[in-house]
Amino acid sequence: MNPGISPIGHSYFEYVPLLEIQREIYRTPVGFERFQKYLQTMIGDSEDIALPLVGMNPMGKEHVRAYLDQLIAYSDDVARQAVQEANRRLSSPSALKVVLVVCDDLKGSWINRYFSEAAARFNPSALLRRGWVVVPCWTSDSPSSEQIKRDTLAYIYRAVYISYRGQARTLGQRMRQEGYALAFAGEHLALDAEELAYTTAVIKPHLDSEHYPTVMACLYGDEAAQTLGYKPLGFTVRAGLELALHQALSSGLPAEAALSRFS
Repeated sequence: MNPGISPIGHSYFEYVPLLEIQREIYRTPVGFERFQKYLQTMIGDSEDIALPLVGMNPMGKEHVRAYLDQLIAYSDDVARQAVQEANRRLSSPSALKVVLVVCDDLKGSWINRYFSEAAARFNPSALLRRGWVVVPCWTSDSPSSEQIKRDTLAYIYRAVYISYRGQARTLGQRMRQEGYALAFAGEHLALDAEELAYTTAVIKPHLDSEHYPTVMACLYGDEAAQTLGYKPLGFTVRAGLELALHQALSSGLPAEAALSRFS
């Protein structure tokens, strides 16, 4: 199989709608009954995960229900179309089911956005082994059809990239993965040329680092580093991710071709 080239008519990715199931959990008042309903839905009668709802906050407040109501209005159709596009553009060593899961990072939630997002991007191995690609929908973001499409494409690409090339460990490896994932999804640069030049110079000594606080500070910027208790290194918000996208777009290598170990 040639990574990045999907045989005509072959479907590697299937969209599984779970938003209504999540909305049904939130219809139960906050408390032990809702938590039990969440566990039963996620685990069922098995000893493993039946549905990949680990990132969901079962004790979420009313803002989560409101957010879900907005998503349900359009997101299943958008995500399904993105999955169809991924099937036209990518191959995968295994069949994968793609889902949207609401992740609550507002109002005292138990989720830390930076830690959880980094785990979803770089270490989804447990879910991939079970055949799932989870696309987080963060309650702190304003939902839009454009972002749902881009996120769905990016998370599918990450799953395939990790399947072919293995888990990224150094900062440089993580930036390569993210640059092509974001490029594949059609993300646009936010940093100007001056900021990109500055970020390139400052980040260079850290590219071979596997030191997690350094990696997080470089990828997500000083604000995130301070929130996590790490040393700021002089970066704007998501500077390393922005630079990664710039480098991927400037490389001349299509994201599909970047999946190969020989690229």
